[in-house]
Order: sequence, then structure tokens, then C-alpha cells
Amino acid sequence: MRSGAKVAVIGGAFVLLAGGAGYGAYNVLGLGGTGGTATTSASGEVKTGPPTEEEIAETSKDFLDAWASGDAAAAAVLTNNQTAAEPLLTGYTEDVHVSKAVITPGQAVGAKVPYTVKATVSYEGKSKPWSYSSELTVVRGLTTGRALVDWQPAVIHPQLTEGAVLRTGESSTAAIEAVDHNGKVLDKETYPSLGPVLDTLRQKYGDKAGGSPGIETWIEPADEKLPDTTLLTLAEGKPGKLRTTLDADVQAAAEKAVKQFGEASVVAVKPSTGAIRAVANSPVTEFNAALQGKQAPGSTLKIVTAAMLMEKGLASAGKPAECPKDVLYQGRSFHNLDHFELPAGSPFTTSFARSCNTAFIKLIDDTKDDSALPKEAREVFGIGLDWQTGVVTFDGSVPDETGGEAAAQYIGQGTVQMNALNMASITATARTGTFRQPILVAPELDGRQIATASRSLPQNVTAQLNDMMRATASWGTGKAAMASVGGDKGAKTGSAEVDGQGTSNSWFTGFSNDLAAAAVVQSGGHGGDAAGPVVAAVLRAGP
Repeated sequence: MRSGAKVAVIGGAFVLLAGGAGYGAYNVLGLGGTGGTATTSASGEVKTGPPTEEEIAETSKDFLDAWASGDAAAAAVLTNNQTAAEPLLTGYTEDVHVSKAVITPGQAVGAKVPYTVKATVSYEGKSKPWSYSSELTVVRGLTTGRALVDWQPAVIHPQLTEGAVLRTGESSTAAIEAVDHNGKVLDKETYPSLGPVLDTLRQKYGDKAGGSPGIETWIEPADEKLPDTTLLTLAEGKPGKLRTTLDADVQAAAEKAVKQFGEASVVAVKPSTGAIRAVANSPVTEFNAALQGKQAPGSTLKIVTAAMLMEKGLASAGKPAECPKDVLYQGRSFHNLDHFELPAGSPFTTSFARSCNTAFIKLIDDTKDDSALPKEAREVFGIGLDWQTGVVTFDGSVPDETGGEAAAQYIGQGTVQMNALNMASITATARTGTFRQPILVAPELDGRQIATASRSLPQNVTAQLNDMMRATASWGTGKAAMASVGGDKGAKTGSAEVDGQGTSNSWFTGFSNDLAAAAVVQSGGHGGDAAGPVVAAVLRAGP
């Protein structure tokens, strides 16, 4: 059949016609009997090497034709994992209730063949069109030498992952209408990063918000703890209104700021209450890196280290602190960026604002306690406690270490693990001196127990931390990024070196009045270069 032809549906069966150049006529005759036959060369040996263009065209054509005709068994035989493929292919009609489909293949790019699906889903008298795009890859079978579709769940739908299934029916949870703290509606289309958050909130609070289920097509994940992902709504349920702590304006700014990077996350928190004002990721995936990520935060953790050193009387904002080019601690060498050093007599504020690693490392022996930093992180900043935000989060980790590993923690390296939420919370705690656990929905909604830290910072330490962060924003490493931010502002930069990564991750955290934000950009380099502008954009959107 000619390029550009469409799929027709006759009598409820799927009939697939080619839509990309290089495809010939579709014919399902005899497909079921070819699964166990090896493909051999002229010499009789099983074929090896990449599939040819002809094999790619023929295999993808036959697979799509079998799938479109509703013959799950025949389609599964044409994959390299028949056992895994057949249930999902069968479920496409039996569980998803696809009654009609138009599948249009595109032009093959190497071994990859893209295609679009335009289907109709019908369930209990309700029908609705459903369209999406996906792709398949043709590979050589290891034992048979045949050209086969490399089976992945994403062949059926691009968001389908291992162990997950597609279903259509009455939704398992009631619909919600999530609103920000001012009552403005929050939806996935306007705020893409909130997709995973809204799915989780619906799963947890749909019934409590007073809504009723609708009829939907959804992805049911393999992990029962994860929420379903709605793909199509055939009949709306009655949504229950769920008020969140988010701020639509700050969220919009966060979405736009991270979008310019391949991998970036940002979170904003209100220091006086712990209310989460924004959560954004690029790219948007089921895994919410801003809330669940785990990686070294670099020098942004010096906020916690500085607080600990000042509480112990080992440092103060105006007290001189040595900042040599490099320093050796228990056989491990540490140095400053480009091996800079500060003049003798420079105050601790300068070491903080310029992000001098060696000034912090040199004070380790004076603490006489390798666990001093983990204790400070947990007892004052709430790191590692069981945060109950309303959604799933990783709540930071500064594990007990000794020697060189303990030293690395002082500058946010080694075994320290944080995400944007954790660093925004640390900044919020530094701002007020008291840890207020971040929240996304009011704890009164479900009676959950909010985490509390053992103690607050002494007032004089809080004041000094704020002053040092103000210095960083006004003339230190955060100056350029924070130049456009108004109000009472402060910042801390960070760069985290990751093994095997050519460029360090860019970290930045800051505050403006009663809003704190933190961001990380993977392979973004210096903290002020990539993550800094993201944080600044979010802070500018605050009240």
C-alpha cells in the first residue's frame, strides 16, 4: 500500500495501512507460525549483525499489523519477549477497551520506527478519542537470528514502564481540583511539573476532599505505593477541592526557569511557616527529583557547617579564618576553586561568601567530634527526620563518618545526600533559626504528625548566618545571580563534583524576604552560573 495511507477499522477490528516511506502491503497471513523459525543466511548459518533496512520495514509492518488487527499472539511472536508482550497487547482491547484504532507509522530512523496511534476507548456507553505517539526498535534475535521488535512496555504507550499496566474503568480514587493557597486552580497542562504531585495528592486525598470517581483510562504502576497516572477521562467525576500551600505565580516562574535546562530542579519554601510554594523539574518524569532526589549539594551545605562551627564558638562572622590554597586532612587533600586563597586576617564571612573550602576543613580538628555535623543537621535543621509533607519525599542525609569522609561532608561532598527541597528547607531554617517542616497540604486534613527538630539556633547565630548569606548575595559568589532580586536577600552557591562527570553539578540556594528557594542543575558548573538564575527567577516571583 502507498505511503500516506491510513488505518481503517472494519467491523470493530483494526486494519493497519502504511504511513511511512518504505512500507509495503500489510498482510497477517501466516504470522502465527513464524515464531520459532530461525532466519539463516545462504550458507545455512543463523544470521547475525544489525537488521537490514528491509528487515526493519518488514518486521515493524508485520508487528503493527498484528497489533492493529487485535491479534495479540501474532504480534507477541514478532517481539524478542513474547511472554511479556502478549499480556499487554491482549490488555489493549480487553483491559483498556480500545474499540477502534488508526496506527500511522512514520519514516524509520535507523532501527527505530515511530508511529502515531489514534484510538477510540469505549466503556459502559462512554466513548472518547485517544491519541498519542510512540516508537519501536527492531533488533536481531539472539538465538533465531530473526529481526524482532525489541519489547519494551513503552511500545504500547510511551509512559508505560516495567510492571505497569493500562486500564479503563471507574477510577480508583475521586477526582480533585487542586488550588493554590489563594484559591487559584492548579492543573497539569498549565504546570507540567505538578503532574506527579497532583496524581499523588489525588490518590491520598481524593476521598477526603469530597469528590467522586469518574471513568478514565490510566496507567497502574507496579509499585502499589505510587499513584495511578490518568491518560484519558471518558466521564468526569465530581472533583473535590483540595487546597495546597503552593503559589501559582511562584510555580509558573519555577516551571519556566527549569525548562531551559536538560536536567534541573527547584523548590521554594516560606520560612515563617514551612509552606512549599513551588516544585519544578526538567524533565518531568514519574520520579520527582526536586522532592525525592539524592545527591551531594556541594558548598550550599556550608550553611549547616557554619551554624555548627559558630554554635561551638569555633567561628564567628567577624573572626579571622585561615583560607589557604589547599589543606591536607588525614591523608585527603582539599583545595579551593582554582586554588585561590584569602589574605591573612580575612574574616569568616569572607570565607563563606567566597566559598573557601579550606577555611571550613581546617576547623574540623577543633570540633573534636566527627559526628558534630550530622548532629547539627538533624537536631537543628531537621535533616533525616520523617517529614510528612503530604507527598513522598527524601528528607536528606548526613550520615556519621570519620576521617577524610567527615571532612568532605563539611563542604557538602562525600556521603551527604540532598535535593532541592532539603536545601530550600535548610535555607528557610537559617533564615528564621527554627526548622519548620515543609508541607504541601495542611496536616489537619489527615491528622499526620509533622516532624519537629530538637532545638532552634541561638539568636546570635541566626543573625550571623543571615548576614553572611547577605554578603554572598551582595558581593560574594552569588552577586551576579542575585543582582535582579529585591528585598532582604541572601544566598549560598555550591558546585558538587560527581565521579565520572566532566562538569560539576550547579547548586544555589537563597532567600528574599519570606521566601527561600534552592535549585540544582545537572552538569551546570559553578553554582551561580546555572542554578543561580533559576533561584533568582523564583524569588522574583514571590510577594
